[in-house]
Amino acid sequence: MRADYIVLPGVGAFRTCMAALVARDGLIEAMTHAVKTRGAPFLGVCVGMQLLADRGLEFGDTKGLGWIGGDVRKMTPDQPGAKVPHMGWNTVEPLREHPLLTGMASGTHMYFTHSYVFQPTDPEHAAAITDHGGPFAAMVIRENTAGVQFHPEKSQTAGLELIQRFLEWRP
Repeated sequence: MRADYIVLPGVGAFRTCMAALVARDGLIEAMTHAVKTRGAPFLGVCVGMQLLADRGLEFGDTKGLGWIGGDVRKMTPDQPGAKVPHMGWNTVEPLREHPLLTGMASGTHMYFTHSYVFQPTDPEHAAAITDHGGPFAAMVIRENTAGVQFHPEKSQTAGLELIQRFLEWRP
């Protein structure tokens, strides 16, 4: 509840990860207090980003945190060569200016591994996109809450720079 910053990593399925948060008595309430009441910066990574949505549709309809409106749906590439899961390096295209995107050039490579994508209700919340058989949100931001579909911890220099910007972020 007193955290200065919160990072919610994620590897796994939306339903399983959400159930793990719910199972830890008071954890969601503590995170919500820190982020929504105190304004602590929050970064969700991969499934940690997806949990920000209103709901996820992996293994059934599961309620998410609802901090950034939208749904998490299975990837449906419109190109025959685009495999699911999406695994590997892909370019990220910033869509707007934001302190977390400062210095990130168009076409910066980040490492992805996922089968589901976050579709924000408000397109303004998509701060960066990538394309794997069709465009989708690579990064979402709303106020002091951000999420990335890629893994910055596996994305070498560009990922480490993003983590550094997050640690310096004062929303």
